[in-house]
Amino acid sequence: MESLKARIRQEGKNLGGGILKIDSVINHQVDATLMLEAGAEFSRRFAAAAPTRVLTAEVSGIIPAMATAYALGVPLVYARKHKPVTMKEPVLVEFAPSHTKGGQVSLMVSPEFIAAGDRVLIIDDFLATGQTIAAMARIVQDAGATLVGIGTLVEKSFEGGRELLSPLGVPIESLVIIDEMRDDGTIIFADEKRDP
Repeated sequence: MESLKARIRQEGKNLGGGILKIDSVINHQVDATLMLEAGAEFSRRFAAAAPTRVLTAEVSGIIPAMATAYALGVPLVYARKHKPVTMKEPVLVEFAPSHTKGGQVSLMVSPEFIAAGDRVLIIDDFLATGQTIAAMARIVQDAGATLVGIGTLVEKSFEGGRELLSPLGVPIESLVIIDEMRDDGTIIFADEKRDP
């Protein structure tokens, strides 16, 4: 998606260690117009899979997932990282390492919101190692639902997440793919010719 790529070029910051800061677009400030455009693009790419739910993880995945759910006309469910008093047992729980938080995070979904018969589309902000998305895929499986696809705003192909998720056997769509983040701060997109 060229508009998202342009914003990453203009405002994205390579912080080193594989961390891309795009706080002015999604993670702290939200460009609502751009996220609605992203949601419409995900809807176009996944409509044929007939999802009945969109699933994401709090916090940064909520905005693109909401835009996608809106475009598809289906509910958005987000996996909670902390269990509120309103979430009653039993709860679907999985764990994943967090690249940006440093440590394990728990992901919890109430089974009243994803159940057998649901067709679930996972949408997230980043695909890096794929661990968080894999944990959400396990929640879908534990619920007896069907995973129909995975969509991310930005994929960092050099972190191997796509390879981890490929055995799930569902389409994986990323709106922007980054092949390399160099030590000098340069960001190389998948469709750009690499310099030696």
